Amino acid sequence: MKNLIYLMAISASALTFQACSGGNKDAKESADSVNMAKDTTTNVAATGGIAVDEADAKFTTQAAVGGMAEVELGKMALEKSSNAKVKEFATMMVKDHGMANTELMAIAKQKNITLPSTVDEEHKQKMDDLSKKTGADFDKAYVDAMVNGHKSTLKLMEDESKDGKDADLKSFATKTAPIVQSHLVMINKISDSMK
Repeated sequence: MKNLIYLMAISASALTFQACSGGNKDAKESADSVNMAKDTTTNVAATGGIAVDEADAKFTTQAAVGGMAEVELGKMALEKSSNAKVKEFATMMVKDHGMANTELMAIAKQKNITLPSTVDEEHKQKMDDLSKKTGADFDKAYVDAMVNGHKSTLKLMEDESKDGKDADLKSFATKTAPIVQSHLVMINKISDSMK
């Protein structure tokens, strides 16, 4: 009974804190907040705890948001682009990032890490901007977004591969980095061909 009361008090405190701290959190920020509340340095019995440190949890939420965005932007490109190379790349994004997302979700579930349910505000804005473009303007903006996105995702994977504490997440990053690198090489070639 004490544990139940303690759990309810922590939940109420977390909700109050979340409501008072800005209010306009996006899905990634909300997931990061939940993961901080579940941090294993607190009362694991009451919160359920997470099996990784804060940096690994943040890597997981950031990788999840990036992966979701790649899939959604890829689907948009498949609908809006008439460029065969862009469509081929978009198909690869949906397939490869979809598989990586599934793998990451399984690791997160095993580690009790809460993942965001949607993309963050930055990616929502990028999707909104792209949705308003057509033809060659869309293709150029999509390719530019993919170049920038893959550069930051590659850095994210390389950093986790090098500095991550959790063996499973480190392994995921180490395995995913070369795939992201190959995507970056391909999208750079497409970008160069459009100049």
